[in-house]
Amino acid sequence: MKNLLLITAFIFSGIFSTSAQEKHTVTLDFKGMKSDKGNLYVAIYNKEESFLKKPLKGTIVKIVDKKATVTLKDIPAGVYAVSAFHDANDNKKMDTNFIGIPKEPTGMSNDATGFMGPPKYKDAKFNVTKDITLTINVN
Repeated sequence: MKNLLLITAFIFSGIFSTSAQEKHTVTLDFKGMKSDKGNLYVAIYNKEESFLKKPLKGTIVKIVDKKATVTLKDIPAGVYAVSAFHDANDNKKMDTNFIGIPKEPTGMSNDATGFMGPPKYKDAKFNVTKDITLTINVN
């Protein structure tokens, strides 16, 4: 009886740990930049509450031929949104005007745009259930 319990526990622990460990690669192809100057700042979010505030992961990449590619590895299956901005003047921040509208080119997953404010998470979100590639326009 003791062995049966151990075997059952082993089987179930294997099943649950495999599904909990399901990770994927998200490749992001950015296009539309008007120059190669500066860098592209990219962030991925996994919660609506933290969208455009606190990313799950972030990276900075060089722009080559007015394009950039980011490969995010070990992303668990789930719902995510991506934001990016082209720091064209290379001052390491997104420049905005006096009311907070970006002065530098930005891009969102699903090419989401805002109306009277920034884009919404629900418009930018996408599902990760396998390795995927997204194209995002930055303008």
